[in-house]
Amino acid sequence: MTKLRLRLLLRLLAIQRVLVRHRLDDLVRSTHLLRPVRFLFLLFPSTWSTRRSELPRAVRLRLALEELGPIFVKFGQSLSTRQDLLPPDIGSELARLQDQVPPFPGEQALREVEAAYGRPAHEVFARFEKEALAAASIAQVHAARLHTGEDVVVKILRPGVHGMIARDIEVMYALARLAQRYWPEARRLRPVEVVAEYEKTIINELDLMREAANAAQLRRNFAGSPIIYVPEAYFDYCRPQLMVIERIRGIPIDDMEALRRAGVNIARLAANGVEIFFTQVFRDNFFHADMHPGNIFVDATDPDNPRYAAVDFGIVGTLDDRDRRYLAENFLAFFNRDYYRVARLHVDSGWVPATTRVDELESAIRTVCEPIFNKPLKEISFAQVLLRLFATARRFDMEIQPQLILLQKTLVQIEGLGRDLYPELDIWQTGKPVLRKWMQEQTGPRGMLRRLRRDWPELRYAVERLPEVARRLVDSVVEQPPVVRPDPAGERQREQRHYRLLTGGSLVIAASLLIGLAPLPAWVGLGLGAAGLLLLWSARPPVNQRR
Repeated sequence: MTKLRLRLLLRLLAIQRVLVRHRLDDLVRSTHLLRPVRFLFLLFPSTWSTRRSELPRAVRLRLALEELGPIFVKFGQSLSTRQDLLPPDIGSELARLQDQVPPFPGEQALREVEAAYGRPAHEVFARFEKEALAAASIAQVHAARLHTGEDVVVKILRPGVHGMIARDIEVMYALARLAQRYWPEARRLRPVEVVAEYEKTIINELDLMREAANAAQLRRNFAGSPIIYVPEAYFDYCRPQLMVIERIRGIPIDDMEALRRAGVNIARLAANGVEIFFTQVFRDNFFHADMHPGNIFVDATDPDNPRYAAVDFGIVGTLDDRDRRYLAENFLAFFNRDYYRVARLHVDSGWVPATTRVDELESAIRTVCEPIFNKPLKEISFAQVLLRLFATARRFDMEIQPQLILLQKTLVQIEGLGRDLYPELDIWQTGKPVLRKWMQEQTGPRGMLRRLRRDWPELRYAVERLPEVARRLVDSVVEQPPVVRPDPAGERQREQRHYRLLTGGSLVIAASLLIGLAPLPAWVGLGLGAAGLLLLWSARPPVNQRR
């Protein structure tokens, strides 16, 4: 047995042992994970304690996830954002994983600070609180103050977290490869690619310099925004294992009593959250993808116009232009109840096989989605909707899109937050105007000019090469071999080619002069150049007349 297989087996045994020790027998039975040997663990003295078995099941589940490590804690965090899908006791207990994971000792935090800077914390900061302000799965934060007077928080990675993550990623890959080999649904659900996407996400989260850069980008995207505030990162103090960022103060998003006491306009706050989500995804193509309540606060300085304040930027998402366009069109078609368009987009994007009958897919989507329109969140059973969508996906052999998983997870979290904040929210009507405005900007003159400005270096290079391309095409026509015998039809064709050649060459030269010299919009010259190239291309001699 290879060392890798031995490590995997030992880790699976450790997971099983933790589950049994916390008396999570139901979970053990439902996962079938090494179930035949579960009774062997009862021989260990650590499993004999009755204290843990007397704890409520939700507490035992939370403790087990904390003991199993960062990946399991993050799984619990994700579950906690959808308390409407969980038993009440488990939902509220898992919410503690968002920022109440047991911290590592303050002395260790001071050692990590000294290792990062090469000098003690009291020399770097005017004040550094040894007791953690909050702790989560991968890092914890300490309040501090810079010598220049700014109040900040110092985020420090947990010691040994890289090794713990790598160990559990190995387990996930092993299970995914087994599924890929033996599970009939593996081709459609692509488990290895899903794990690879998750690995990329969580490895990025371990680089706090990257997180500081994410914060800076989001801060630029929402500079001056009246609905969200992003704190400033202090790059001079940031390191791969440590980050210093502006400290913000506000009401936790899930503290409904405090929000009501402050007189916060909850309906406006919920609607703003939907607008922020669509703005990040479609306008900026850069979205905060870890939107659990522990990472969101509310600035209630102006209660009628509350402002979000976000923290923890380790996980952000982006989409390529093609996926983003297809998603936007899907959302708009869905908002407009154009189920044929939704089905057609799924086929065109390759998300379902090209042989799929569009009318059948349209009918299936209508059956699932129509009942939830024009209903507030409190009347929608998303558990049932999700199950029916999964069944529809399986029926039409729809493949999982790993690049969209982060977006789907964020959308689920946003919907969960909206349900907690304001159950009367109509998420469809709130999101539709934002999305429609973005689509209009993309397809209108401003969007075209924006793309031209972005692509100008490449376009300018292409235009500068137009005269050379035109010369080569002229040579290919002028230097064609003479025809041996008279051919009136061929002579007319040659005359037409010469005419197209001269006209096309003139247009190319005119385009170059317009773009280089004339104070006209770039699209005028580009249009002339494109027309000229088309004429030159059509002036090529037939294949049998070329050298």
